[in-house]
Amino acid sequence: MNKSALRDLAVLVARAAVGLIFVAHGWQKFTEWGLAGTSAAFGQMGVPLPSVSAWFAALVELAGGAALVAGLAVPVAGLLLALDMVGAFVLVHAGNGVFVSGNGFELVLTLAAAALILAAVGGGRFSLDHLIAPRLIRRAGTAPAVRQ
Repeated sequence: MNKSALRDLAVLVARAAVGLIFVAHGWQKFTEWGLAGTSAAFGQMGVPLPSVSAWFAALVELAGGAALVAGLAVPVAGLLLALDMVGAFVLVHAGNGVFVSGNGFELVLTLAAAALILAAVGGGRFSLDHLIAPRLIRRAGTAPAVRQ
């Protein structure tokens, strides 16, 4: 396997792993806690506009995570997910230290960084983005041109 294929395989694995975690968190906001429960929790944490924020977080995490897994609109999904995690970092976790066990920021910071990297590098060769619009991807500079 050449270096380019290994890079694309690594991007696929990263997209799938990060996307799955976002899907799980978005799904949890809809099904386990419900949007009313998520909104109430956001309100208790001091998140502004808790109902709007709950909808934004749940939708971005569920749909954005699924988009990462599929490799669809990866730059957009990555940016929205990074923004979601920056909000969680600033509004909820930053003052609690690093560790998740103390409601710290390690998970949200890691997810924000991973989403941002995926936004920057794109979905790679093994993505719907590459299948649907390879010329657009090359023109935007988010993926190398495929040699034929």
